[in-house]
Amino acid sequence: QVQLVESGGGLVQPGGSLRLSCAASGTIFSIYTMGWYRQAPGKQRELVAAVTSGGNTNYTDSVKGRFTISRDNAKNTVYLQMNSLKLEDTAVYYCNADIKRLWRGVPASRGDYWGQGTQVTVSS
Repeated sequence: QVQLVESGGGLVQPGGSLRLSCAASGTIFSIYTMGWYRQAPGKQRELVAAVTSGGNTNYTDSVKGRFTISRDNAKNTVYLQMNSLKLEDTAVYYCNADIKRLWRGVPASRGDYWGQGTQVTVSS
């Protein structure tokens, strides 16, 4: 069993900052790419940022220079530091991870896992 648990969402004024965290737990052998997606009302879910196990990052254009993704491999945790928040950043943010599980002590299946989502609201 693998779980992703997010925290850090909330209400913030335009120009403010928030930091999201997502911790993976369970029978994990290895975690590959970790990322953050978001879905605003009436819109499709979109990739915000991702980071590989080696530390390479990529961002959607609208958040470049404002958001920073990072990870702590020892803690199986990914973070999203969001600065200079705008009204259009309002969405539910979802953590995603590509994980190979352990099964009876040996590497087993690899799959895509999602967190439950955390609401980020930017409003004055």
